[in-house]
Amino acid sequence: MVHSRSELREKAMIILYQIDICREQKMDYDIEKIIKSNLDIDNEFVKDIVFGVTTYKDELDKLANKYMNNWTIERLDKTGAAILEMALYELKYTDTPEVVIINEAIELSKKYSDDNVRKMINAVLDKVIKA
Repeated sequence: MVHSRSELREKAMIILYQIDICREQKMDYDIEKIIKSNLDIDNEFVKDIVFGVTTYKDELDKLANKYMNNWTIERLDKTGAAILEMALYELKYTDTPEVVIINEAIELSKKYSDDNVRKMINAVLDKVIKA
């Protein structure tokens, strides 16, 4: 089955959410197994995002926190944090056009987060791009 990039980003966000739950509960987990349980095909795009975000998580969170006014990424809901981390990873480490990254992040946040989180994601990404 062929998935659009939007669908693949949604899968990556779900996988990152599951990894975050495992970390929070101090459960053992295997990233490859979590990816396989969420995808019907092997997909390098999803793997790149998931492994990229997990590898650079501390750096991405530090970048997000730098541009959040009196707030931290840890205070966002888990889906909002995953969406923001994915977008920051794509901005820093891929050649995906900025406008695509922001649009995809906003669309995911409309579906999975409330308006305040969506606005915060948009503001942080805007500040990162302008910096």
